[in-house]
Amino acid sequence: MFERTSVGLDVHARTVVACALDAQTGEVTPHRMTPDYAEILGWIVSLPSKLQRPSEDRVKTDAKDALHLARLLKLGEITAVRIPSADQEAARDLVRSREDLRGDLMRARHRISKLLLRQGIVYSGGRAWTGIHDLWLARQHFDAPARQLTYESSLEALHEISDRRDRLDEAITAMAYGSEYTPVVRALQCLRGISTLTAFGLAVEIGDWDRFTGSRIGAYLGLVPTEHSSGASRSLGSITKTGNTHALRLLVEAAWHHRRPYNSPSRLMRSRWEEATTEARTRRHAGNRRLHNRWMSYLERRKRPVIANVAIARELSGWCWSLATGQLETPTST
Repeated sequence: MFERTSVGLDVHARTVVACALDAQTGEVTPHRMTPDYAEILGWIVSLPSKLQRPSEDRVKTDAKDALHLARLLKLGEITAVRIPSADQEAARDLVRSREDLRGDLMRARHRISKLLLRQGIVYSGGRAWTGIHDLWLARQHFDAPARQLTYESSLEALHEISDRRDRLDEAITAMAYGSEYTPVVRALQCLRGISTLTAFGLAVEIGDWDRFTGSRIGAYLGLVPTEHSSGASRSLGSITKTGNTHALRLLVEAAWHHRRPYNSPSRLMRSRWEEATTEARTRRHAGNRRLHNRWMSYLERRKRPVIANVAIARELSGWCWSLATGQLETPTST
């Protein structure tokens, strides 16, 4: 009888910590499970079909990576992924260019506001960065030529970035309602907080929604908390943020809209519902009501709003998946 793998079991009343040692490769495979005979036996049987990198392996070279990939391919442990088409990559570039402009615009606004603040000039005519605020900015003047030139240059840069952003917004809107992403965009817009730009950004960044489930898409986007567990103790930390950062930001911003009471939808929201499919319209009220109720439950439990909003964003991702795929599964927050 050929002996390939040795297994050690550290058995406790509630947990079993196992470790398998491959005699040929020296690879160590740790595992934690419950003291259930079927689970233990199933894990042992699965050992010949697994190949994992040893935790003590700190040497990384191209040759070792290639060999590791070859072993995984031989054992069927490599998961196939969808390769975006050239058109999909182009749409993603457009969305990310719009995201870059958003950051540029924010920095340009900060430069102007801080320049004015250093001179003791503060706008008090209502909401900033509106048409009225733009007129107020144009009326500001400085006696020092150098400061006036600096201010005019900052204003010019702000207007240039705004014009570029508007052109990209028009292009994104045209693609959102006249491309392969249109059905997903119209479905996602049934949820509060998801506008045309947000829906198109999620559709482009995620791409193939069918590769996920309602409970797994949150982990893909980095919306699940980190965890450190030992024995009977379980400690949760901040979210992992390991997923697509653009999609993560879109969902977190959209989640804030569900804090407001869900009473009478706006005219814009009702017009979006009319363009969606029957299945999406059927799910819209369930999703919007549940997300608002979840917000209220977190506030009643005195959760910090920023933490509650991340939890809502995680569940919102599940509702987006449900609408995008047409699944009737009700996503739940974990």
